Amino acid sequence: MRRYLAIDIGASSGRHIVGWTAEGSASPPPAFETREVYRFANGVQRVNGHLIWDILHLAEEVKRGIDLALAEYDDIVSLSVDTWGIDYVLLRGDEEVLPCYSYRDSRTQSVVDEVHEKVPFSELYRRTGSQFQTFNSLYQWYWDMKEGRLDGVTDVLMIPEYLMYRLCGAKAREFTNATTTGLVNAGTLQFDREVIARTGLPDRLFPELAQPGTVIGTYRGLNVVLCATHDTASAVEGIPMPDTGHEAYVSSGTWSLLGTKTPAPLTDEGSEAANYSNEGGPGYNRYQKNITGMWLVNRLKDELAPDMSFAELDATVRASTCDVLINANDPRLTAPESMRAAFDEAAAEAAGGPQGRAGTPVLQTVGDYFRCCYRSLAESYRIALAELEANTGKQIDELYIVGGGAKNTFINEQTALLTGKRVTALPIEATALGNLRIQLEADTQT
Repeated sequence: MRRYLAIDIGASSGRHIVGWTAEGSASPPPAFETREVYRFANGVQRVNGHLIWDILHLAEEVKRGIDLALAEYDDIVSLSVDTWGIDYVLLRGDEEVLPCYSYRDSRTQSVVDEVHEKVPFSELYRRTGSQFQTFNSLYQWYWDMKEGRLDGVTDVLMIPEYLMYRLCGAKAREFTNATTTGLVNAGTLQFDREVIARTGLPDRLFPELAQPGTVIGTYRGLNVVLCATHDTASAVEGIPMPDTGHEAYVSSGTWSLLGTKTPAPLTDEGSEAANYSNEGGPGYNRYQKNITGMWLVNRLKDELAPDMSFAELDATVRASTCDVLINANDPRLTAPESMRAAFDEAAAEAAGGPQGRAGTPVLQTVGDYFRCCYRSLAESYRIALAELEANTGKQIDELYIVGGGAKNTFINEQTALLTGKRVTALPIEATALGNLRIQLEADTQT
């Protein structure tokens, strides 16, 4: 039997999942049997006033999980790593330039206007199709350049590229993750040389991109393969949905990525106004929007109900009658010191005053906070779907929700109610399945 190892790392945890094709599986797409062999904690850290990743620790955990997988299975033939997008590691030769900043760090807000003076955002959008986010890699790299952090830097590797480099020594740049940076041209599907030149970024740091399925080296006898290293790209590959043109997806994790497949990027004014992004998939474009997702839920739970199970939370939500909705993408919710306080402020504004029109706090019980959170997420899906249909000309009939958030039955119910769409919730490890699928395809082609 030939087995494959998917290393899927998110903002709160990482997983090593061994997979193999199920007996009698019809293809395409193949069905996998999987087993999680290792899980480890991850999280952003606040150091000297900045939010950073402990990238060296992540690299150690990746190797530890591989050792455990190989101790249990001697027929693994390849591995690949996927993570969130946007963030990266700077290298001077083989030496890391630390710290490795998190996209949630606010340092880039000071340079956004300066970047747009060099390349106005509307032009950036026409060229790259990347939605505006103050933390896009483009703005991070520009800040690095102004701070002198790019002096002597020989390589910029996105997080999964860096982790695989630590395994096999190859410095690859993978297409799907590059499309999260705000610097890939929507026509050439390579780094945009004109934007690089006009912003003054070092051209040498942005070589040609490699496609998912490329074998870049070996580690302990295993092929190291580029999957779709942006976790959402792998997640879309792992969703068992038909391709009729009437489907949309939500990859529900720390972020909710809502989108649909299109043949090519859409960079028109309507897409720009709706702040939709165009990101790469294996052979297609992902026309999607970032919506703040389970980050809100998890932060509220940490603060308000750390000892309650999600089943207990569901009961409190269903007992609440709170009907206030807030903007799930409110910048105040990105990285607040207190998520509860941020919700209080946003909910009071939505209700019409400092404490709402009734003169009492808008959110009073634990159930109120989570009902507000869950319904606001569902409302954000409704708005995003309406924009998607208008901009693509598609009629979306079915919405597939995958990832950890797919387990939340109340959000799924509210999404179906508010959108009028058929909601199919698949609480599966879609990202790992997509990662495995690309490894299998690479294996069968060698």
